[in-house]
Amino acid sequence: MADPSSQNPNLTTPPPPPPSSPSPTHQIQSGTSELSPPTRPPCSTLSFLKTANRPKLRVTSEFDSDSLLFLNKVSCKLFDNLAKLKLSFQNNSQREISQPQVSFTSKHVSVLYDVEEKNTFIKSTLDVHPRLQLRALHNVKAQQGEVAMEANLPEPGYSLELSSPVPIGYPRATLKFPLGEISLQEKEDEEEEKQKRTLSVNGILKRQVMNGVCTALYTDEELRLRYAYKDDALSFIPSISLPSNAASFAFKRRFSPSDKLSYWYNFDSNMWSAVYKRTYGKDYKLKAGYDSDVRLGWASLWVGDEAGKVKTTPMKMKVQFMLQVPQDDIKSSVLMFRVKKRWDI
Repeated sequence: MADPSSQNPNLTTPPPPPPSSPSPTHQIQSGTSELSPPTRPPCSTLSFLKTANRPKLRVTSEFDSDSLLFLNKVSCKLFDNLAKLKLSFQNNSQREISQPQVSFTSKHVSVLYDVEEKNTFIKSTLDVHPRLQLRALHNVKAQQGEVAMEANLPEPGYSLELSSPVPIGYPRATLKFPLGEISLQEKEDEEEEKQKRTLSVNGILKRQVMNGVCTALYTDEELRLRYAYKDDALSFIPSISLPSNAASFAFKRRFSPSDKLSYWYNFDSNMWSAVYKRTYGKDYKLKAGYDSDVRLGWASLWVGDEAGKVKTTPMKMKVQFMLQVPQDDIKSSVLMFRVKKRWDI
């Protein structure tokens, strides 16, 4: 908005002096007031000062009674939420700081600096074309990284990715399609006396079968077959690995919207585990289970949404209490807790 004094100068300019001869001092003061009227700062400057507010800080602290460590994060968003700056570190009961890291994240560039290792990790992405994207990863201290190029093919759901380690390594080609993906890469066979290059094939295929999903995962010359059946009340997930013939299955039964039982059994090792879960509203969850592998029974209580973010919980805080009871020594049972709290400053 323009200054009103510039639109109508008669409103601010004083009337002419009387005909009587004024003193020289009065003439100088009067002339000065006419030549240099008081000015106001432009409205654009005032609006900039109002909008140039300090970025809001988000402070998150988590305490684990088992390790007696605090995990702290301080972050803020910059440039109208186009970038994020974060500081993370741990400290113990003696207030000794460890693992400090500083990160800067934006849409195209991410930088992570490890203070203790004095190392920097850089990740960048660039959209050269609506169907072509370039990516690069670099470890400054190790002088290693990876470059990749991914092109979306005209057929919907299909893309081709070419990647290669830097500075030394064999390139990898990955074809992605609606039912999965297949990767091809050369590698050296270290078991042979003379190193011989072979073609390594890895891939995953998924397909809907009846009311479930059948998955075939092939990696490192091992094939894993898995079928997952799921409806509103029941889930049944058998799996087998070839050529080791290691088989297992998972069973989940939902008795009500707030009650659920999960069971897992491994035929090869005869190990099993079971977990019962009950929720009370959105912010309370009770879980109890047993694991035969470590011969341990446990129970935990969550106050706050376990899977959700802490900012959506009441008072922006989550608490977990856990009781662990070893089967072989009940007297050595341990009660642990974790607390996570967020402050917006």
